[in-house]
Amino acid sequence: MNSNFKKIHIGQLIKSKVSEHEDITLDRICNFLDCDEEKIQMMYTSENLETDLLLKWSKLLKFDFFRLYSQHLILYSPPQKSVAKNSKNSTLPHFRKNIYTKEIIEFVLELIEKGEKDKQEIIDEYRIPKNTLYKWISKYS
Repeated sequence: MNSNFKKIHIGQLIKSKVSEHEDITLDRICNFLDCDEEKIQMMYTSENLETDLLLKWSKLLKFDFFRLYSQHLILYSPPQKSVAKNSKNSTLPHFRKNIYTKEIIEFVLELIEKGEKDKQEIIDEYRIPKNTLYKWISKYS
């Protein structure tokens, strides 16, 4: 899979994941998604898909494609100033903590290893706490 979380082309990522699954035929995909081969090819070239379709792909391929977007939010969304005030009136669940996946940790450590960003740039740009970053470096490097 692609480790660039800034630009997500979901169709390419799905096509890549399908190619990893030799046991999933095009016929099976068409039956599962209730569409023809032409529609599947269009999905592969599409940068975006509707959520219900993405959910079906996630189930078929046993891969959480939504996680790619969550990781994008963790790395690139602006910081929230007053989470407590906004969450009182919301009926949606409140996520109290960022979830740093293995892919995000590898992505960040790779930026440091390749010299693309230094530690302070990572802390500033992605708002990863200093202690967390240094724990990752000592644990995974």
